[in-house]
Amino acid sequence: MSTPIYTTISALEKHEGELVTLKGWLYNKRSSKGLHFIVLRDGTGLCQCVVNHGEIDESSWNGADESTQESAIEIIGRVRADEKQVGGYELQVTALTLLHKAEEYPITPKEHGVDFLMNHRHLWLRSQRQWAILRIRNSVIMSIHNFFQEKGFLQMDAPILTGTAVEGTSTLFEMEYFGRSAYLTQSGQLHGEAMAMAFGKIYTFGPTFRAEKSKTRRHLTEFWMIEPEMAFYDLDMAMQLAEDMLSRIVSDALANCQTELQILERDQEPLKRSLSGYPRVSYDKAVEILKSDKTAQMVADKIAGLQQETSDLQTESKEGQAAHGQAKKWEKKKIDAREIEIQRRLADIEEELRNLPKWLESAQAFEWGGDFGGSDETLITWHFDRPIIVHRFPHEFKAFYMKRDLEDDRVALGMDVLAPEGYGEIVGGGERATDLAFLQSQVKKHGLPEEAFTWYFDLRRYGSVTHSGFGLGLERTVTWICGLHHLRETIPFARTLDRLYP
Repeated sequence: MSTPIYTTISALEKHEGELVTLKGWLYNKRSSKGLHFIVLRDGTGLCQCVVNHGEIDESSWNGADESTQESAIEIIGRVRADEKQVGGYELQVTALTLLHKAEEYPITPKEHGVDFLMNHRHLWLRSQRQWAILRIRNSVIMSIHNFFQEKGFLQMDAPILTGTAVEGTSTLFEMEYFGRSAYLTQSGQLHGEAMAMAFGKIYTFGPTFRAEKSKTRRHLTEFWMIEPEMAFYDLDMAMQLAEDMLSRIVSDALANCQTELQILERDQEPLKRSLSGYPRVSYDKAVEILKSDKTAQMVADKIAGLQQETSDLQTESKEGQAAHGQAKKWEKKKIDAREIEIQRRLADIEEELRNLPKWLESAQAFEWGGDFGGSDETLITWHFDRPIIVHRFPHEFKAFYMKRDLEDDRVALGMDVLAPEGYGEIVGGGERATDLAFLQSQVKKHGLPEEAFTWYFDLRRYGSVTHSGFGLGLERTVTWICGLHHLRETIPFARTLDRLYP
């Protein structure tokens, strides 16, 4: 007998017909007389393993018989191609060892509320849906690194601890730091500018923190930001770089994450349309779009569509419940799983139907000079089938360091990239002010401590040049790529206003 090859589920295609060893955890099991069908997961994928009582020793059979959900097991078997099975391959088991029998697992195929799942996040990560989401997160991270490295950027690190609340304390986490106050950073941008003046093109990639007391589906108190800063880049160059970066992220996800996207049942057509050609839309034009009759009609159509979807889902749910009593055990599991998805979708629709009239009322009352809220961004993106770049915002609500437009002093040379399908802002940035006197006056105007910016002013004293940058919110980007409703699933352990566990 040949020695089995130790491998992973993701590599089974290289070992068709060979004897292999897999190590992992029991994801699911169904049994009939003399047979166990074990679905094994090992972190790289899922594989059905067929255990035939007549083809293995008694110890292996007992191990398969006793194994429970999430028990750790080692399986030896021969690889067989089977397109009908998850992953396209199946293992005909010749030996099985129960390495650890798991206690009764708290997360079962039945419905669990969000709070329950978040309280068990350390275990929820093992589910197929969460596995898919976080693997896509990994793909996005690698795409970003590869994109910037190939373009000659250096990855640099900005400090997480800052010594002053440079933009007010209301959204900063304060702590005691050897007898004085320190704050968790909101952005690495200012330090990124200093590094860009030394190295030309840099990017930082790290955690950032916001203490704003928001409970929306778009907010976390701890999240990851990618912030490139580029010497000699103007606003137009920064907008093109942001488009190129997002195009690369989407392209890599479509190429490398097909299994994960299919698990999430993600409609990939909007992603395919997002590979190029992002419209540039001025703030002025975006305001017109928001207040237009077309937007009002789109909201009305959306409400009608959601009401019809609600009716269809309720009908499907009733039919499923009626069929449940007569169904076989494996069919009941499929019905139960679908019912969970139906109820989750109905909850999302209920929230949308509750919010849409408020969104429309706010949009119709919007006045030039105001900042777009999340609902405004959503309505604007409905008019486009790919990401758009909104630029030249009123300077009153932009950061003090934003450069003014020489052709219209009312606006700053800022830009936001809004993702389609209602996902809103995923990138924000723009061109930085280069005039020392202007920056000094802005600091005074905003009531900020001048002494905290001495080093920042130096960047305008010694070789000041045109430069730009932006920040990409990793979790918001992954939420869009995955087609999710809430970004709390896009980070391994979410930190929100009311969650610090696990």
